[in-house]
Amino acid sequence: MAERPYIVLSCAMSIDGYVNDTADDRLMLSNEADFHRVDEVRASCDAILVGAETVRRDNPRLVVKSPEHRAARVARGEHPTPRKVTVTEGGDLDAEAAFFQSEDAEKFVYCATSTVEQTRRRLGAHATVVDGGQPVNLRQVTEDLYARGVSRLMVEGGGTIHTQFLCEELADELHLVVAPFFVGDSKAPRFVGDGDFPWCQERQATLAEVRQVGDVVLLRYALSPRFGTV
Repeated sequence: MAERPYIVLSCAMSIDGYVNDTADDRLMLSNEADFHRVDEVRASCDAILVGAETVRRDNPRLVVKSPEHRAARVARGEHPTPRKVTVTEGGDLDAEAAFFQSEDAEKFVYCATSTVEQTRRRLGAHATVVDGGQPVNLRQVTEDLYARGVSRLMVEGGGTIHTQFLCEELADELHLVVAPFFVGDSKAPRFVGDGDFPWCQERQATLAEVRQVGDVVLLRYALSPRFGTV
């Protein structure tokens, strides 16, 4: 089997497991101290991956913001911000989205074989479009990223992507931040959807760290024997 990067999943959720509500504005589930922690984790990685729905809904820039963290990357001979990666079946992405606009990071779009050419036409020079299989195969995606020099990958969602990485046992650790409130709306998006998860009552994930970060708590889980090796 080909090698894949060391993969860190990162998510913030409410006490009842929601990652957003149904309002138009993005629900803030973290605080400045935790944003700084996430920024540091981003800076330690070679690439950051989100699903296409996250690109469309949240319009994230996915950049390292701290001047200190950016300078440390440059001192190591790296771009100020890790490569940015998204995964899409249909290639329905806007080249003007914030994801594609930063000049200091390479952008990669993995899409289904049948949509590669139309996605390349849509995005032009804004990103490198890669055949991810039919349908998109996340193991193939991660192996291709590894072949391109990505040894440490951060996955920031959304729920469908997190569910797939977990069910396919592609994650090595999970950073789960819990905000001190409930959402209580079944129409809101959750951390994960339905799936055949490897971790169950008989095979539990290993809790490696619990850390209070202001008014939120970070739960860090080891999900594979590779935990902490990269």
